[in-house]
Amino acid sequence: MADPRILVLATGGTIAGQAGDAMRHDYRPGQVGIEYYLDQARALGIAAQFTGRQIANIGSEDIDASIWSRLHSEIDRAMRDDAVDSIIVTHGTDTAEETAFLLDLTLPATKPVVLVGAMRPTDAVGYDGMRNFANAARVAGDGDAAGRGVLVVMGDRVHSARDVRKAKTRATEAFRGFPRESVAIVTPSRLDWFGAPWRTEDAARLKFLPLPEVPILAIYAGMSAAAAARQLAHKPQGIVVSGLGEGNMPEPVRLLLLEHARRGALVVRASRTDEGLVDRLPTDDADGFVAARALGVPKARVLTALLIANGITDPAEAQRYFDER
Repeated sequence: MADPRILVLATGGTIAGQAGDAMRHDYRPGQVGIEYYLDQARALGIAAQFTGRQIANIGSEDIDASIWSRLHSEIDRAMRDDAVDSIIVTHGTDTAEETAFLLDLTLPATKPVVLVGAMRPTDAVGYDGMRNFANAARVAGDGDAAGRGVLVVMGDRVHSARDVRKAKTRATEAFRGFPRESVAIVTPSRLDWFGAPWRTEDAARLKFLPLPEVPILAIYAGMSAAAAARQLAHKPQGIVVSGLGEGNMPEPVRLLLLEHARRGALVVRASRTDEGLVDRLPTDDADGFVAARALGVPKARVLTALLIANGITDPAEAQRYFDER
């Protein structure tokens, strides 16, 4: 069997970072280029035919719409290229969940797309990047990886884009999933899936279009309507509420958001907690609010912006996208 032909798209991040000293904590992300990974991968004897392109070389806190657009275009082109079997994206960990989910919603599921990062820079003691990269190659080259949407590989775990989130600021096991903890366990030599592929449709769910600004309204105890109003004075098309518990908020803030919903804004109730479902409340129908269900705040914002960009602003229709698994 021929080795898989894998396109590697590099965007920077800690996996491409350097500190200049193996014992230092501080470092600069995005310091080595795509050729570093390809040379290292070939030296390790990873069974794949790699080609690479540098999309950006930054810390993922600086990922923006222009980089997303270029990354999406490159992957979309690769999806239609018979000379490419799968795609790996090297990415910083801070916003990996947002990039993965955006791509998952806007790309077909016909070829594996795998995001991979690291928690330690390239010259640190115990650099985890090359092991993660080797694991990502194992996943991307596996025939059963197709039909699972975009995947994130970190710390010997494979996560789905919809479930994954960064849960720790340090340690190599920094990523978790909810409601599915992970969908596979992987090492450079073995891959074990926990279930069958779940993407029954090949087509992208939503079109990749310019995204509107969707602010996150962070709720706290004692928050006033005036404090919330100052953040929403520009009347955004969508608002994601980082709510208490199951997306709750003080009553004065709820009444303010009701006004925004009535003018046509898509208002989504999410939770600031680490994990948990945000179910619909009996008042949501009357208020015109959407419940984020299992999506955390960052991904709820991505989906809200994509829905608005695609002309989906009816709360009932939007709710169906948040209800998906």
